[in-house]
Amino acid sequence: MKRRLLTIIMVVLALTLSVLGFVFGGFDLTNLQKETLNILVIVCGISMAYCFIVGELSGNNSQMDKLWSILPIAYAWIVAVKGSMHPRLIVMALLITIWGVRLTLNFAKKGAYSFKFWAGEEDYRWIVLRKDPKLNKKWKWALFDLVFISVFQNALVLAITLPLLAVMESAMAFNIFDGLIAALLLGFIILETIADRQQMSFQTKKYSLLKEGKSLKDLPAPYNLGFNTQGLWERSRHPNYFSEQAIWIVLYLFTISAGVASYIFFNWTLVGAMVLILLFMGSSLFSENISLSKYPMYKDYIHKVSKYVPLRRYNKIK
Repeated sequence: MKRRLLTIIMVVLALTLSVLGFVFGGFDLTNLQKETLNILVIVCGISMAYCFIVGELSGNNSQMDKLWSILPIAYAWIVAVKGSMHPRLIVMALLITIWGVRLTLNFAKKGAYSFKFWAGEEDYRWIVLRKDPKLNKKWKWALFDLVFISVFQNALVLAITLPLLAVMESAMAFNIFDGLIAALLLGFIILETIADRQQMSFQTKKYSLLKEGKSLKDLPAPYNLGFNTQGLWERSRHPNYFSEQAIWIVLYLFTISAGVASYIFFNWTLVGAMVLILLFMGSSLFSENISLSKYPMYKDYIHKVSKYVPLRRYNKIK
């Protein structure tokens, strides 16, 4: 009941902030911003078509997953170049590039990319979802692929990078607040890197032990749980998700330091980060339901460890 109430509160808050961003932030774009946005939308549209067509023809629906960390880099540098390489835009684009390169390499380690661009390891969640009775007919899955995977996720990736568009003609010089925001964003990138490495290390070791012919319950602790409870994962069920959401919220703060946010806080580009939060709420709920069905102790883990913000340590039932 407590988890459900918290979810409802988060949804209402995210939607409210999105609406306030448009109401108080306005939606007036200069000619340069409109010209730049048109370019971004064209790239986004091409990516939508690519993800849907290739995903359906190949049967691998991780095409958007492969582009998730690449497209923001392209969007960021398009805006930076169109914005005459303003120092603030360069810093924002560099941070997004660091984020994107790291995430791309991390995804590549999982076998997601292949010389056959349509092939590679597919995200396990799509495999599970295709078996869902609500989506297991070909036309239903194709519709889901079109609307959610190809169109919605591409639009969201564009939306989370739009704070660059908002600040591209700011008359305010790069200042100390920009520097603090950049340092904070880099900190969350580092935190996400640590979380991903800890998870990969745990899962690699667990599957290595399982390949030796041992059953899960016979593995040494903590691998016998089936899920990671070490490092950051001892205090947060999704430290990587927490960092990812924080990265794009912090990127939005550049609109405040650049003086383009109305009433100090609001700008219409806030909607990207807010919708991303909603997406991760759904994604984390889905992945946790899978874990609950596989690992008996995961329910105890949920009750003792916060979902995102690293807080209490996990103490396993003896």
